[in-house]
Amino acid sequence: MSRQNPIARAFGMDEDAWRRHANPWSVWTRFAAIPAAILAIWSREWIGWWALVPFALVVAWLFANTRVFAPVSTPDSWAAKGIFGERLWIEDKGQMPAEHKAVLRRLVYVGLAGFALMAWGLFALEVWPTVFGLTLTVLAQLWRIDRFGLLYEASQGLRR
Repeated sequence: MSRQNPIARAFGMDEDAWRRHANPWSVWTRFAAIPAAILAIWSREWIGWWALVPFALVVAWLFANTRVFAPVSTPDSWAAKGIFGERLWIEDKGQMPAEHKAVLRRLVYVGLAGFALMAWGLFALEVWPTVFGLTLTVLAQLWRIDRFGLLYEASQGLRR
């Protein structure tokens, strides 16, 4: 019996869940949920506490997301390779190249800075920090997925 990483275990990510998580439809609709969540949070200005309803719908969608799409058997798409690479990163057994670790760590910091800026913008209802923070967050995540894809391809002996 293989020992599962505590991060993967915390999110209930078994083999099937990872393969569903890697479905490109799942990946891209998770990205689409970000502006939907921003709009739901911003809508508190217009509809008050009723803004919790669209926000709850976004959260429910994110929960259901990896359960509604078919599992990927072979990662052929950019998104699927990225998610398979993410799994390698989470389950790293000390074999990941140092350059991948360094870049991925920096991208986490960029994403967190973007998320903090976006959160502040949403709290203050300021457009520029919200949009700039969203942009930083999404670009950092896209770059991370790309790096994860490179990691996956390297682990499989593939080339782009």
